[in-house]
This record gives sequence, C-alpha cells and structure tokens, in this order.
Amino acid sequence: MKKMLTLAMVLEEDRVLLGMKKRGFGAGRWNGFGGKVEEGETVKEAAQRELYEEVSLTAADLHEAGVLEFSFADREDVLEVHIFRVDSYTGVPVETEEMRPAWFLVDEIPFNDMWADDVYWLPYLLKGKRFAGSFHFDTPATSDYPATILRQTINELP
Repeated sequence: MKKMLTLAMVLEEDRVLLGMKKRGFGAGRWNGFGGKVEEGETVKEAAQRELYEEVSLTAADLHEAGVLEFSFADREDVLEVHIFRVDSYTGVPVETEEMRPAWFLVDEIPFNDMWADDVYWLPYLLKGKRFAGSFHFDTPATSDYPATILRQTINELP
C-alpha cells in the first residue's frame, strides 16, 4: 500500500531549517517538516498545512524539488514523499509538540543525526535541482538506530 506524504525544506541564504522530531515516526532525528496528505488535500496544500502545524511558518512559495519512495524490509507499505523547497515564508520558527526547530549552516548539516538517505538527495535540493529516487531500508530509523539503506536510486530530473 502506498502512502502519500510531504516534506518541506526551509532555506535561507546559506542555512537550512531542520526540526528535531520529538515523537512518532522518525523520532530523535533531524528532518524537514511534513507528514501525511489528508483526504481532499493536494500535496501542496498538505505541505503548507504540515509546515504550519510543525513549526508555525507559512510558506510564501513552495517549489517542487523531488519525489522519493521509501520502503522497508519489515513493512509492506511504501511511502511516496513529495519534497518542496521553501525560499520565503512568514512567521517565526516555533517549537511544537512534534518538532524542535534549529537553523544549520549548509556546510554543517547534521547528516549523522538524520535519516541515512538525506545525504544523497539534500545536495540536489540545496543546489536548486529537481530529483527522483527510491530508498529501501531494513527498518525505520529511531533515535538510537539510523536505519541501513539496503538499496537505492537517485537521479537528477531536467
């Protein structure tokens, strides 16, 4: 079964805003802001809603950057994640029950405390390039275990 999700990456000059996931899927890892697409929502509407719910920001623009599929050896479902780049927004990042935001310089991104796939696709996004790919993991990451990629593909799109 395929589940549609979103991920919004907020960029500002030479830094990126990440959130420390405090609960649920991916807890204990730095990530962008996003989640499930609800019934009746477009992917873009879901990305906007999740960004506001998780960090109290409203994107002035959402640029489609990529689509990634994630699967796990210990699960049947596939996660189709639509990734957006946010270059301008209104509001101030605020900690919520789900995420604790922090800015990181682009050359100091904490890849060791993120999902193992981020090091492969995030450079495309930071360079303003579009991409598509898939990552098959042994199991979802936790705060204690980063998850192992069993196979992967990533390609730049025109």
